[in-house]
Amino acid sequence: MSRVGKVPVKILQGVKVDVKDSVVRVDGPKGRLSHTLPKGIMAKVEEGTVVLTRDDKLTALASPLHGLTRTLVHNMVHGVHTGFTKELDVTGVGYRVATKGNVLTLNIGYSHPIDYTLPQGITAKVENNTHIVVNGSDKILVGMVAAKIRSFKPPEPYQGKGIKYMDEKIIRKQGKAAGAK
Repeated sequence: MSRVGKVPVKILQGVKVDVKDSVVRVDGPKGRLSHTLPKGIMAKVEEGTVVLTRDDKLTALASPLHGLTRTLVHNMVHGVHTGFTKELDVTGVGYRVATKGNVLTLNIGYSHPIDYTLPQGITAKVENNTHIVVNGSDKILVGMVAAKIRSFKPPEPYQGKGIKYMDEKIIRKQGKAAGAK
């Protein structure tokens, strides 16, 4: 039995969880999310918690997914109540970022600016033209958007220019040594 899967998910105040036909729907102040349960995993709402159980007949299939499904449901409850955030820093001379509606415009050393349209449910806020804060209720989508923004100009190890996560450490390399003969 999965130790993580056995722990009930506490339903936070202002969040409504509905389980119907192996689909978990979570509604809250930050949005609405849903997840289809894998075969062999059942969920039910009991006394302010969501309890996930697995079918013992399908142990080989359901066992690895029990803890994962519980964590996904927990992230949904937390996301619609509080939300998730990823922060990115843009480093480089003349590099700047701006938002206009749901479009993020990045000037990061290319001959043209990059316009990235944010997906539904994701917001981005720019501070000081070089700090991006990505917010949303879906943890997976927030991470994917932050990774996509970072992929436009990953940090390079010699000068440290590029887009990096706020808590990311860039291991710097030493440049070429001057012609020592």
